[in-house]
Amino acid sequence: MTMKIAVFTGTRAEYGLFRPLLVEMSRDRSVRAALIVSGTHLSSRYGDTHREIRADGFSIHETVRIPTSTRTEEDIARALSAGLVGCVRALKRLDPDFLVLLGDRFETFACAVAGYLLKIPIAHLHGGELTEGVADEAWRHSITKMSHLHFTSNAEYRRRVIQLGESPDRVFNVGALGIDNIRSVSRIPRTRLERDIGFSFGPRSVLVTFHPETLRRVPAGDQIDPLLKSLESFPDLRVLFTASNADVGGRAIMSRIDGFVRAHPGRSVCVPSLGAARYLSAVSYVDAVVGNSSSGIIEAPSLGTPTVNVGDRQKGRLMAPSVINCRGDEPSIRAAIRQALSVSFQKRCSRVRNPYGDGRTARRIVAVLKRFSGRIKTVQKPFYDVPMFKRTERG
Repeated sequence: MTMKIAVFTGTRAEYGLFRPLLVEMSRDRSVRAALIVSGTHLSSRYGDTHREIRADGFSIHETVRIPTSTRTEEDIARALSAGLVGCVRALKRLDPDFLVLLGDRFETFACAVAGYLLKIPIAHLHGGELTEGVADEAWRHSITKMSHLHFTSNAEYRRRVIQLGESPDRVFNVGALGIDNIRSVSRIPRTRLERDIGFSFGPRSVLVTFHPETLRRVPAGDQIDPLLKSLESFPDLRVLFTASNADVGGRAIMSRIDGFVRAHPGRSVCVPSLGAARYLSAVSYVDAVVGNSSSGIIEAPSLGTPTVNVGDRQKGRLMAPSVINCRGDEPSIRAAIRQALSVSFQKRCSRVRNPYGDGRTARRIVAVLKRFSGRIKTVQKPFYDVPMFKRTERG
């Protein structure tokens, strides 16, 4: 009997992580994946990345349009509402055996609520992690409590999911799908990539991705200013930007990036969406990844590329020794970039061990989903009390 699995994706980064899992599912005749595509995938401002999904040979079974012009918290609330209504309709039509979700975005949270309301068992990837600088922290843990199977990227994160009251026999440490991509995606030759994106890596270059720290009171545009000023201190450094996300403040950040590119046309460019192959190839060619994206924490170490992690957006994540954490002020960022570009640090990064797995995550996930096929009869689940926290007889 074929098991139908709905997979939701609302951003380019999320789809890039899902890709090896979708490939693994396509190879198994007992599994049929049904893609629900939403969020920035359907926005021309963010590159219409639904085209990348189709170009990879995957069918899009449902689309859920939500507002992506999220300038304020009220805009996020409207997007959540539209996502919830749209995902309920999509899931009712698909009627899947499982709903697979990844991470901590508000779009993903909306789909989780929809699946939970419809009593569809949810399998959640990347639970138990910490990102203390953003509202995603709350979305992630909330999705965990609505889910029935959990696939964590590290043993410590597995422990946290259990600490949240999830039964250990449904929490699996499988590693991160991003490492699967590194094993399976062929690198694009440097000269061809430079031609494709209109950018020359030159003698030294960095790839910059910066997203809003949504829990800070500082306006998002002001958050990125110290980073842009720091980059001006390295006039020979070439800078490849990728777009910010659709969080509140994302458009303000993009406005500042566009201004930087206009002021430095000979050495900088912004590409809204690189896609998995171009992105991983670029990471392998640059001298450092700079900003506050999770890709600098999870994928870059496996490619031997240093990461300068700016501010608190990724605070709390496990990090390889190739990640340099710095505050969001100009002197700290400058010092961290200088360290990342040093010959000694570059050599050290080529030998680091990545704490996020061995690149065999997708097959482990599919094996567990098949094992639980037909076994989850209800979305009701008991709260698992970790033994050391159980109440004593005295209370």
